[in-house]
Amino acid sequence: MRSDEPNLALEVLRNAIWLKGYPDSLADSLAAEGRLVHLNAGEWAQAQGDNRNGLSVVIDGLLHTYCTAPGDRDVMIWFAEPGSILGHATRHGGGPRLVTAVCAKPSILLEISEKALDRVSERAPEIWRAIAAFTYEDLRNALRMAAEVISLRPRERIAARLLAIAGDGKIDKVPVLRISQELLGEMMGVTRKTVNLHLSAFEQEGLIRVGYGRVELCDLNGLRLIAHG
Repeated sequence: MRSDEPNLALEVLRNAIWLKGYPDSLADSLAAEGRLVHLNAGEWAQAQGDNRNGLSVVIDGLLHTYCTAPGDRDVMIWFAEPGSILGHATRHGGGPRLVTAVCAKPSILLEISEKALDRVSERAPEIWRAIAAFTYEDLRNALRMAAEVISLRPRERIAARLLAIAGDGKIDKVPVLRISQELLGEMMGVTRKTVNLHLSAFEQEGLIRVGYGRVELCDLNGLRLIAHG
């Protein structure tokens, strides 16, 4: 462990969206109760169906989350970046892990067991409210993805996904998305060829700039107009 990793964990927790509005002491308690775990690129942080409980907070790195689809295919559905939560606390409802999480690059996780969460809650019961808010946001994103697949054509769906990945509504600068066209297509159920076709059109319209494994969003309002049909 690097000497600065505990400070990094504390910084990530204090800046995590799901802990905004709560005192820094809550982040401090979680950091103190957790255990830092290092994973290499390609390693699994969890598997769908695991019976483990507790939470893992991404401190550094990037993980891709996958769900098993009909035909026993694993499809990528989202990212887990610093500040994101993996897993869930089963004491207040829930069951086995819902997704498989795989490191896209070397990553550091802060593992917080349910017993540790109970100890935190004795001092700060609002921890359950913070976790519930994150769970609600995850559910909202899942419903949004389902609605996009049902209602939008590929061109509209790609624009909507780019905005969602960038955190539309919370964007304060021109975002650069680190995602390949293949992964973007996998997340939406369209082919890489289809993604390439529409991204090329967006680029010609001045909405985005495409690079190797990256997409820079240049005209957010233009993408919103497309996403809204």
